[in-house]
Amino acid sequence: MSQTPISDIYLEPERYELHSDGSPHCSKMARRQFFKVLGGGIVVLFTATSALAQRPQGGRGNRRAGGDTPAELGTWLHVGEEGTVTVYTGKAEVGQNIRTSLTQVVAEELPTPLDSIRLVMGDTDLTPYDRGTFGSRTTPTMAPQLRKAAAVARQLLITLAAEQWNVEGDSIVVADGRVSHRKTDQSLDFGQLTKGQKLMKTIGEDVLTTPAERWQIAGRSVPKVNAREVVTGRHHYSSDIQRDGMLHGKVLRPSAFSSSLISLDIRKAETMKGVTIVREDDFIGLVAPNEHLADRAVEAIEAQWSHPSQPSHEELFDYLKQHPAETRGWGGRSNHRQGTVEEGLKAADVMLEGSYTVAYIAHAPLEPRAAVAEWEAGKLTVWTGTQRPFGVRGQLAEAFGISEERVRVIMPDTGSGYGGKHTGEAAVEAARLAKAVGKPVKLVWTREEEFTWAYFRPAGLIEIQSSVKADGRLTTWEYHNYNSGGSAIRTPYQVPHQKVQFHPADSPLRQGSYRALASTANVFARETHMDELANALKMDPLEFRLKNLKDARLKAVLEAAAERFGWEKRKSESNRGIGIAGGVEKGGYMATCAEVQVDPKSSEVKITRVVAAFECGAIINPDGLMNQIEGSIIMGMGGALSEAIEFENGVIKNPRFSDYRVPRFSHIPPIETVLLNRRDLPSAGGGETPIVAIAPSIGNAIFDATGVRHRSLPMRPNEGKT
Repeated sequence: MSQTPISDIYLEPERYELHSDGSPHCSKMARRQFFKVLGGGIVVLFTATSALAQRPQGGRGNRRAGGDTPAELGTWLHVGEEGTVTVYTGKAEVGQNIRTSLTQVVAEELPTPLDSIRLVMGDTDLTPYDRGTFGSRTTPTMAPQLRKAAAVARQLLITLAAEQWNVEGDSIVVADGRVSHRKTDQSLDFGQLTKGQKLMKTIGEDVLTTPAERWQIAGRSVPKVNAREVVTGRHHYSSDIQRDGMLHGKVLRPSAFSSSLISLDIRKAETMKGVTIVREDDFIGLVAPNEHLADRAVEAIEAQWSHPSQPSHEELFDYLKQHPAETRGWGGRSNHRQGTVEEGLKAADVMLEGSYTVAYIAHAPLEPRAAVAEWEAGKLTVWTGTQRPFGVRGQLAEAFGISEERVRVIMPDTGSGYGGKHTGEAAVEAARLAKAVGKPVKLVWTREEEFTWAYFRPAGLIEIQSSVKADGRLTTWEYHNYNSGGSAIRTPYQVPHQKVQFHPADSPLRQGSYRALASTANVFARETHMDELANALKMDPLEFRLKNLKDARLKAVLEAAAERFGWEKRKSESNRGIGIAGGVEKGGYMATCAEVQVDPKSSEVKITRVVAAFECGAIINPDGLMNQIEGSIIMGMGGALSEAIEFENGVIKNPRFSDYRVPRFSHIPPIETVLLNRRDLPSAGGGETPIVAIAPSIGNAIFDATGVRHRSLPMRPNEGKT
């Protein structure tokens, strides 16, 4: 199976929230400013002209993903006179622990203790431009950049020492933050060697780095580098930021989507001491000295809104199919033909059709959107949790009609994003209020606002027609996805006759990126249908999949998961069942086996065991990767069994955790993880793909236990249809 082209990362249709972004400009720091800003020492600059982290190939898609890519710097690294190694990258830490693994790859190439390396991330005034932290691209694209920058810094240190000691460079060793001469035992730490220096080197792609087989620091588990700050509360999230004279803001929200304001009465709110009302066109907000008063004031505003008729969640899937949207020119893997469906059906012994649906679901981050905005001398500074600091900078500049050089976005390491924090709504709102009152303003969304006004994972309808020979060989695969997206839409199985098509639809709710994009929907539909085909042939589901696979990497994870699970040794038990599923996306290969127990009276499903096997090339931090896999599986359990946004006439009916059910601690089964470490392959990201196979493996296990086939996410057993 061919790998997804890098350019497709930015063309994926389900990144709806990026379509209207303006064109960001490069973060421009003149080279003469580097030492003024960073201090003496040595600086290594990595050019981004050909860096995959920065530039998709081809012109189409650049605008949607955030404008034309500047041919500038992808990252820079500074070794200071005090010996500290500081790395500057536009990537963001949103709970995936990428700060730790990026620190490891720097320490691998520039051998120094981890605690002497400091990463400056996601600050548009200090870090080079970056398109954003999404698509599982940080590990495969930013990590190689940092490794190359660190390798060049190591060579510069060796050259400095060789010149100072008048010795050959190959007699010098760099280790533990020191440069030493083998024969004379002369030794200097990085600070001693760089003191008084102002050396700068710009590099491109052609830099040799340590192969994964020889990694000493990368490739092993290390503790989270800033764990102490996080667990002791010293780390400040966006909602913790304090500024002198800061006020607290709130925004009046419409009563439903697409509502129009009919009348407004702000008299009660205006009488509250310290409250200032801000109204600009359709924007109505306020500020107050504290958050409690701001809440009371916005509740005191009386507003009437129009309520246009809109579809409900019960009408959703017919609506999506009947309301197509423009295709925006997407093609490639989202629209694929091979052979002819008619010929494939003629050659088949068994034919099968199935329709599968996935509901809108919320990102439900523990940390809702928050921002602190401050205007000073015509420049705007905003602290906010976002996966795209430079994208949010562009939004702010456009909103206020100023140049991006007058906007600074600072992204504190943030608690969870899941693809839901690509846009800067809270940042723009806080900045509007701050500008109106001339003071810093903090604005924190409530849980209800987060559940209602953020974008959702796209809902979708998927229709499959397939056929197979009696020996288990697939002959036909016709696949239509309405609305949810094209990620992982192509089947990894060998089918001579295929028609695969994505159909954009007019979504009644705001929708956008979610962990793994549409991969969850497409893998659920495909792996459920594959199980149905195996059942129709009375063939073992694993045997059927392997029979139709040539992709050795997907085979390997399926076999590894099945072996650890004991698939071949399973025994049939009443009301118990097992299921298997696999998927490929963003360079990662995932297989999951699940065991469930179904209560015969209530139809309640209890997941009793999960085994997952994952392969994403060379592993940088095994423990961190396992955390990502286990977190993905738990998150995927919610989408599989309980999570769904309910709505009617533009109103979200379940905008709180008491009504919107994410997995609880009591729901979590034992999870066993098998890591396949392919040090012979480049590292891929691990934050998204592990979520894709848990839902179909649970559904297939439910069928094995009960004979009831579920074709909709979430699967609600007492509503199942055979």
